[in-house]
Amino acid sequence: QVQLVESGGGLVQAGGSLRLSCAASGRTGSRYTMAWFRQPPGKEREFMAGISGSGVASYPKDSVKGRFTISRDGAKNTVYLQMNSLKPEDTAVYYCAARFGGPVSGYVLYDVWGQGTQVTVSS
Repeated sequence: QVQLVESGGGLVQAGGSLRLSCAASGRTGSRYTMAWFRQPPGKEREFMAGISGSGVASYPKDSVKGRFTISRDGAKNTVYLQMNSLKPEDTAVYYCAARFGGPVSGYVLYDVWGQGTQVTVSS
């Protein structure tokens, strides 16, 4: 059974950077897609970035592309989300998720979730 543990969240000033990590344990492999979602207070969970087992990244069609970068270290079984030029509206709980198959944006299509890590961006 796959388990995911996120780390790296915290408080940062607008314009700053954070790198989130998601360590996967259990049987993962090249067919597992890993993704990052976030959930701002009072809002739905939204797709931030996904990366396939072969390392192909995908991003939603909005402003995070160019500011957020997803990467994967197969040897460490860890996925990262580098977040630059952070804005107050990036404040949310960030979740790591995994599924068999390619990256998709629908959170209901992901089978495994981490516990989440809080990111707060002050203005």
